[in-house]
Amino acid sequence: MAEDEAAGWFSEATATFGDRMAGAREAAGLSQEDLARRLGVRLKTVQAWEDDLSEPRANRLQMMAGMLNVSLRWLLTGEGEGLEGPTLPGALPGKARDALAELSRMRAQMLALAKEMGHLEKRMRGLMREDVE
Repeated sequence: MAEDEAAGWFSEATATFGDRMAGAREAAGLSQEDLARRLGVRLKTVQAWEDDLSEPRANRLQMMAGMLNVSLRWLLTGEGEGLEGPTLPGALPGKARDALAELSRMRAQMLALAKEMGHLEKRMRGLMREDVE
């Protein structure tokens, strides 16, 4: 992976909150169980955070950033003090680079669709409340 590609490895466009959390946890040498115990939460809670099924509250997020030695901003956005990402010698072959670009494009589409679905769900809930009232 080229150095400029490695620098963006954990960016908002490339990785999710859960990806950054898992990467920082692994870099800190902690298992999911270790992190859960230190944060005072259940293992399935940490797993849900890393799988992007839920997000921690602000107090847990701040504790986690400190434990993992990354900034809160980096955990949330991929910007700021955090992990650099993998550094591999040389550039990726063209086909592998194309596949990564396609994955990145698909992730962006998926995130955009998830955001739209969230807005639609919120609108539907509002409409359902109106019908009840």
